[in-house]
Amino acid sequence: MSDTTLGPKAGNYADTVKNTHTKLKHNALNFWEVSAQAVALISPSMTAALIVPLMFGTAGTAGWLCYLFGTIMLLFVAISLNQFAKRYTSAGSMYEYTVKGLGPKVGGVSGWCLIFAYMFIGIAGVTGFTHFAAMLLTQAGATGYLSHPYITLFAICVAVSWFLSYKDITFSTLLMLILEGVSVTVIMILAIVAILKTGAVDTAQLHPTQGHGLKDIGLGVVVAIFSLVGFECATAFGEEAKKPLITIPRAVIASLLVTGAFFIFITYVETHALANNNPTLDQLTAPLTTLSQNLGMGWMGIVIEIGAMTSFFALAMSCMNAGSRIIFTMARYGIFPISMGSSHKHNLTPHFALTIFGIIQFLIPSAFMLISYMGGSGADGIAVPFDAFNAAGLFGAMGFSGAYVLISLATPFYLKKIGELKAWHVVVCVMAELLLVVPIVGLVWPVPPFPANVQPYIFGGYIVIGIILVLIRSRSKDEFASIRLVLEEHAMAKAVDASAPPELPPDAEPALA
Repeated sequence: MSDTTLGPKAGNYADTVKNTHTKLKHNALNFWEVSAQAVALISPSMTAALIVPLMFGTAGTAGWLCYLFGTIMLLFVAISLNQFAKRYTSAGSMYEYTVKGLGPKVGGVSGWCLIFAYMFIGIAGVTGFTHFAAMLLTQAGATGYLSHPYITLFAICVAVSWFLSYKDITFSTLLMLILEGVSVTVIMILAIVAILKTGAVDTAQLHPTQGHGLKDIGLGVVVAIFSLVGFECATAFGEEAKKPLITIPRAVIASLLVTGAFFIFITYVETHALANNNPTLDQLTAPLTTLSQNLGMGWMGIVIEIGAMTSFFALAMSCMNAGSRIIFTMARYGIFPISMGSSHKHNLTPHFALTIFGIIQFLIPSAFMLISYMGGSGADGIAVPFDAFNAAGLFGAMGFSGAYVLISLATPFYLKKIGELKAWHVVVCVMAELLLVVPIVGLVWPVPPFPANVQPYIFGGYIVIGIILVLIRSRSKDEFASIRLVLEEHAMAKAVDASAPPELPPDAEPALA
């Protein structure tokens, strides 16, 4: 169907959506599978393998405290998010939720932030995969078989992620659950051995703020957001989850609390166990491998590297799944061409959005590599993918921070519209916004070194472009309501096809009416 029907009247674009195949696979994901998407995007292995050194370099022995603060802060965001998730289901995640609270234009900015966030956290997955894959190839003496190993590995990671996501959401989710589960199990075994051999008490970490002021902790919380973001992606599978109004809220909270506890524990263990290591923890690019060697378990280093590589692959695929569904939903509401809001007739996956997302996910790190080569740096080492990983993670944290601010603000407005606002909802909103100030300020003050000092301005430029796009393409409230009715008809048709009762939102008032 052509995407040229973008006229101002409510019926026009709704008819375009109605005549476009926009159905996703119904009743496909249970609680564990939805949780697997969120956990894979949070990627516990990523933090243990690469982010703990970054956290130590930022906040020192206060790293575990930053993760505790970050978990509590995001718990307030999750509680706000779940006010939508338990009343309403869609493939649009926080984009459509924010629309219901603050209107199509602000919701469009939220979706724009989410695309940026999922894209760059996904790129962190691609570069992390490449980092460990290159290490394994070097150890096997096989790097000579690839003329441009990093770019080739980028392509392999993105292409396989795209193919699995394109074919079937259920299979790709189960694969992520297995890959991340095995990796975390191996890491936990190593951590427990480290505790038994080095002892559980670290006096330096029991007094974490000694030598570390609010500036360090503020930037440390930014790093914590880099680790913890992803719990909200469960909401992007509202049209594919079983009993979504129950499954998704549980997955949001469970994924955040379980991974938050893991980050606090693994940061404490690595900081303690590698306290006397030379080079220091912040200089290590494979801390778990170093830890296994220090403990006389060098064989586990290879296992951990393989586990980390597969975990980063799962992260890249999870971001592709979640990010493409944001593009998919925004296209269904007219911000992007309707072709991006179409789904595959047999696989019932957002194939066009997946393809666009995958292409960009490959081009950005590849361009970074080519620029590095032309500059004469990093061509013969592993530092360039590692630097790209850090830069991508910081960008991702910025995107999520913007989306979290908007969804927390949208919650009381939405609840007031449907007559269910209570005082504690307002308290949760205020707490979330106040706590989010810490990482937002930490992005710009104190001024970080290059390139982190220019990244907020790049993100700011991206937001300006998004605001212009949303102002031009955003639908009116009436148009949004008309399109939503069409999508609910699609949902009912899917439910009938699957011989299951339709699961429509209990707040079934016309969208934004």
